[in-house]
Amino acid sequence: MADKEKKANVFARMGKRISRWVREMRSELKKVVWPTRAQIINNSWVVVVAVITVGLIIAGLDYVMQTVVNALAGISG
Repeated sequence: MADKEKKANVFARMGKRISRWVREMRSELKKVVWPTRAQIINNSWVVVVAVITVGLIIAGLDYVMQTVVNALAGISG
């Protein structure tokens, strides 16, 4: 019975947990090494080039497969 009396209500416990989480999050964010503007721009260009390259490869493969399927359909038709 004494254990039940010692516990704070659910909202008080939740408030303490959220408060602790916010403090820990702020502490961890202070340790983060953020990239410079030049690094962000460089990395963005790498991503854009990679996306375009993969897109062109997929488009090329799609064209080849479409040609093969049309050729096979022409033979059977």
